[in-house]
Amino acid sequence: MSHYVRQSDNVDVMIFGEGTYPYIRGGVSSWVHQLISGMPDLNFGIVFLGAVASDYGDILYKIPDNLTHLEVHYLFDDIDAQNEGEKNKRRKDIDAFESVETLYHSFKKHNAAIPDIMKDINFYTKDVTHEHFLHSKQSWEFINDKYKKNCPDVPFIDYFWTVKNIHQPIWKLAKIVETLPTCKILHSPSTGYAGFLGALASYNTNTPYILTEHGIYTRERKIDMLTADWIDFQKPMLLKQPEEFNYIKQMWVTFFEKIGQFSYTRADPILSLFSGARDIQVRFGADESKTMVIPNGVDVDGLRQSYLNRGDSIPKVITLIGRVVSIKDIKTFIRAIRIVANEIPDIEAWVVGPMDEDEEYASECENMVNTLGLNDNFFFKGFQNIKDILPQTGLLTLTSISEGMPLTILEGYAAGVPCIATDVGSCKDLIFGGLGEEDIALGKAGDVTSIANPAALAESYIRFLSDEALWKQAQKSALARVERFYRQDTFLSTYREIYNKAMA
Repeated sequence: MSHYVRQSDNVDVMIFGEGTYPYIRGGVSSWVHQLISGMPDLNFGIVFLGAVASDYGDILYKIPDNLTHLEVHYLFDDIDAQNEGEKNKRRKDIDAFESVETLYHSFKKHNAAIPDIMKDINFYTKDVTHEHFLHSKQSWEFINDKYKKNCPDVPFIDYFWTVKNIHQPIWKLAKIVETLPTCKILHSPSTGYAGFLGALASYNTNTPYILTEHGIYTRERKIDMLTADWIDFQKPMLLKQPEEFNYIKQMWVTFFEKIGQFSYTRADPILSLFSGARDIQVRFGADESKTMVIPNGVDVDGLRQSYLNRGDSIPKVITLIGRVVSIKDIKTFIRAIRIVANEIPDIEAWVVGPMDEDEEYASECENMVNTLGLNDNFFFKGFQNIKDILPQTGLLTLTSISEGMPLTILEGYAAGVPCIATDVGSCKDLIFGGLGEEDIALGKAGDVTSIANPAALAESYIRFLSDEALWKQAQKSALARVERFYRQDTFLSTYREIYNKAMA
């Protein structure tokens, strides 16, 4: 299913977003909205990519006037329906099918070069169409042969549907490229399907392509896949060797690694939010000479009133601003609050963010709160205006197992709130100072713990809420750090220079 919310023949900057703005709230969506709103003289477009329409509701942002083009595509909704009428037209033999073999072997070899056929839209729309790949005799023999060689212990139906589900969005993305409006710049906030679309469009229109990674998409998908429970197949544990892995999950991991390399190969520049992320990009195949770090920025002046609205005492409220999903590890936060409540009985923990993205996980978290007897201490607030929440907050926290550069930490700093976070993404840089000696000299704006460690989190929570002098020093460091290094106007000015260079 595809449709247009707004449509334009020409845009200055086309942004490709996978499961983000404007249908999902969160760090990447806030960043996209900030970028568009901060450059009102440029016309922006959005190509939104979702899985299925039922995963998304209404638009959650007030769309800026300069967002003149918004098209919406669901990658897994309608490909079969679109192709149903073509089945009887398919050819038994495909002259170009040997190209599929070439593509397959390039995916199997970690450092193999990207084949030229992968860059050419005609390969997907003319040479080997979606119908050819799934229904031709050659394709059937190809899939059957690879199954027998690689994973004969896996049920064939699992293997076949994995091949289908991995690859079917690629043909949908190729069709999107064919109908894109004229663009001066293509920009993706991730690799993955959005990054593949940006790179493919750039190769076929010769339009500059910019990549900004917030989290490292390939790394996060690897976490998702290797911890997923949606794949039933596994050998009985007594028969499974420790070094064995689930072949189906590894197929997804390998696929995302390769299309990540495809995006890195075409993008220039390749941007990240902090130096640690840039190092990971290079390890995953990015050309270091094309990489650059641009930290996030926040509206320090706009959040100043939240700081002025704070009372004289330190609120005994610990707030986690984020989605209730497993990657945020809300369960570790709950366990930590159980420990804190034994020392500070009137402590309150607030989770401020949507609960509908993973309803099963959210329900498990609510049950855990009840089981641990925290109904008077732990509250799920849903979506709230952070300018109202921050003045009531004593500490911000993030307990995530993966992050990029969290805007919420910086927004909390601008409102005078220190932060306790796990050592993921740029959290340590933001809290201890990661931009050189001047930044380090500002002091610690909170504390950092290891992931999935409720005892360490609880210890830090108790220490900062029980020591006013320590808390005030952290607040002073937070305010100074965000003012000096993470202002929104600096962030926008840097992107303006990159856009101007690309358009020139």
